Parts: sequence; structure tokens; C-alpha cells
Amino acid sequence: MFGPPVNRAMRILDRSFFNKKIPLAAARVLDRKTISKYRSTLGNDLLSIDRVAIVRQDPYQHDLKILLLNPKIKPDDPETWSSTLRELAKERQIVVAPYDLELKYEYWNYHDIMGAILPEEDQDDLPTGFSVVGHVAHLNLRDEYLPYKHLIAEVLRDKNPSVRTVINKIDEVGEQSQYRTFKYEVLAGEDDMCVEVSEQNCLFRFDYSKVYWNSRLSTEHRRLVDLFQPGEVVCDVMAGVGPFAIPAAKKRVFVWANDLNPDSHAGLVDAMERNKVSQFVRHFQEDGHSFIRTSAQKLLQTEHEVVIPSKASRNAPRPPASSATVIKQPKTFSHYVMNLPASALTFLPSFKGLHKGQEHLFAPQTDVELPMVHAHCFSTKSHDNKAEEIKICHEISQQLGHPVRPDDKDVMVWNVRDVAPQKTMFCASFRLPPEVAFI
Repeated sequence: MFGPPVNRAMRILDRSFFNKKIPLAAARVLDRKTISKYRSTLGNDLLSIDRVAIVRQDPYQHDLKILLLNPKIKPDDPETWSSTLRELAKERQIVVAPYDLELKYEYWNYHDIMGAILPEEDQDDLPTGFSVVGHVAHLNLRDEYLPYKHLIAEVLRDKNPSVRTVINKIDEVGEQSQYRTFKYEVLAGEDDMCVEVSEQNCLFRFDYSKVYWNSRLSTEHRRLVDLFQPGEVVCDVMAGVGPFAIPAAKKRVFVWANDLNPDSHAGLVDAMERNKVSQFVRHFQEDGHSFIRTSAQKLLQTEHEVVIPSKASRNAPRPPASSATVIKQPKTFSHYVMNLPASALTFLPSFKGLHKGQEHLFAPQTDVELPMVHAHCFSTKSHDNKAEEIKICHEISQQLGHPVRPDDKDVMVWNVRDVAPQKTMFCASFRLPPEVAFI
């Protein structure tokens, strides 16, 4: 009764088609001051439908209000009225009258409209999976939905006020570019891919057609950033526009952030300035293999500190300069982040001999531990992912030339997210073994 009109032959969205009038009964309340009282008294006699206001202006007597009634109640059949409703009508507290409830396209949600347009055989798995990057909704439609792609996009845009552009991916990420970009077609709205994204209280602006960004990784971004401690130094080898680097810098973590893609690098620099963290972030545009090695040596030779002035209250005198907080950048990295899941593990040989001849910098000679490495990768999917943990650790061992096992101290293979029915993204975290770092 309250569902939208159905038209499975529709190929061009006709919003007016979904206008619908539903005959109901309404209780005209003759004393406006008692509307709240009777709304409580009538209880189950009232209409109970999401997003439909039951208190309305009387269409015939504009100085009065009406209450929409349950569809089971017929205005011309008192036998369908409850005893309460009959008593109130008898006492002339209310008048039960017909009312046409008008629902329009704007009332129904995306699922309602799609259910009224798409073939019944495709109703079990409606295309609802999409990511939103700024004002862009990014679809990845299966073949059976391609004939309806423009309909889907128009409805999706209508029902998501923040979305102005809807695109569909037409190749795999990185298939045509080493920078993890993808080809797309615009299904609705303008071809405007310059977006603004807020994540972890940080603002990013970039051209989504030229850089990699995945809003579904926001939880993973936060998880890793939460591991970093203020005053540590993090090496972000494939930093993109900075979803790890910028939030980490906001919590006073030093970050050396690198990305080979010139557009990602430009977005990173913009984010540093926009979020006022330039003191904590150094930016680079180098090949990741070489950056792993050169950055460690450059850091060792770099002197850098950040002075954070003490905040004075409005009424208190300015605090002396000696009360400022000074944060000195350490000489070694505490973490390496490699968020390039298709190939990050192949960068691990660059860690061989990374600190050769520098044993004196680390435990047990000092209290500084060798860095943690966080490498994202893809693997298969199983009910407990134990087989995948073994497989991933075996690959890490092969790349490092040293065994790394799932049950070793400081080793964890984290399930990030499923990317396909039999494909999962993981983050393999392990402490760089001394047998690798010092060879």
C-alpha cells in the first residue's frame, strides 16, 4: 500500500511517475488545543509509517489540524473504528473524514525506487555498494546492472544530498597506471573529480582521477595512526596524499612521507599546509625501494626539533620562553608503513642491511628497538585466515631471506577488509629482525 509505483520498463528516470495518492481516514480535531491529548489517546488508531507526519493541516478547514489514522480504519464504516474513536466522534470531539495522503518521489529511499525499477530476478542483490569520496560516489557495477547504470546513478545522487557526481569504474585499480588510478565513466552529474575529504579531523583536497584514495580504509588509517607515539618518527613509503602521515603529524609524530606519483605528492604538500603540520612532516617524491634505504641514512644525519609554545590564558601574563615544549626528532624510524597491497611485500629486500654497522644505535646497546614494518598485501580468504597468515609470513620470509612466523613476538597479520568474495586485504606487521637489519 505504501510502496512506490512499479515500472520495470523505465530506462530514463521519470520522477513524476512515483507520485502516489493513498486514501486514508483522518481525525479532524475540533479544538486545536487538544491535538496533543488526542494524539496520545488514539494510540494504535493512528498511522505509523516512517517519515510521514501524522499531524497535518486540515485541507478543508485551514484553522484546524487532523490526525492521520491507521489504514484499517475506513471513514464511512464505523465498524472499523475503535471504541475510543467512536466515543470521541459521538462526543463531537473529532470528526472522522476521508484524506488522500500524497507521496512523491522524494519520500522513497534508494532501495524503494530501485526495487520498483529493476527486474524482479535482480532484486536479491541490489547494487548498494559504493564509496563516497568528497562529492563523488564511486560505483563498481556488475555486468547485469550495466543496462540500468544511468538510472541507478541518478537515483543514488538524488537520495544522497552530498553526492554531486556518480562514476563507475571500468577497469581495475592500477591496471592502466602504476599510480593506482583507474578509468571511469561519469553516470550522473558533472565530470568534476576535484574533491575535498575530511578524515580524522584532517582536511584533504585532491583530484580523485589522478591519485589513489579509498574511504573504506579510514578504519585502517586510524588503527595504524593509533599505534604511533608522539615524538616517534614514521617512514611512510607510499604515502599518497597523506591519510596516515597527516593525522599522525597532528598527534606530534614526525613523518617522512614519500610518494612517486607527482599528483599525490602535490596533494600531500597541500594537506601539510592546510592542516598546519609542516613542522612534523617531510615530503619526498622518490622510488619506494631506494627511499627505504636513503631515508634511514638521511634521518641519521638530520637535526630537527619542533618548539611548541605554552598557551597563555587571556588574563595571565605571557609565559617565559623556557616553558615551551621542545620535541626533538629521533635519529631512527620507529615504524615503516607500506600501503601498496598489490606489491608492498616486494619492497622488503630493501631492508636487508638497512642498519649495517649501526648496531650501537639499537638494543641491547641502547633502549631503541629496531623499527616495526607494516606492509599491506592481498591474499585469499578463509574462515579463520590461519592459512593466509602462514602464506603471508612465508612470502615475507622469502623476501627478507630470514624466517618470520605468525607466532613470533611482534608479528601480527591483521585482516583489514574483504575486497572480493575470495580476496582480502591484510596488514602484516613485524619488527625488523636484527639478522636482516645488520647483515
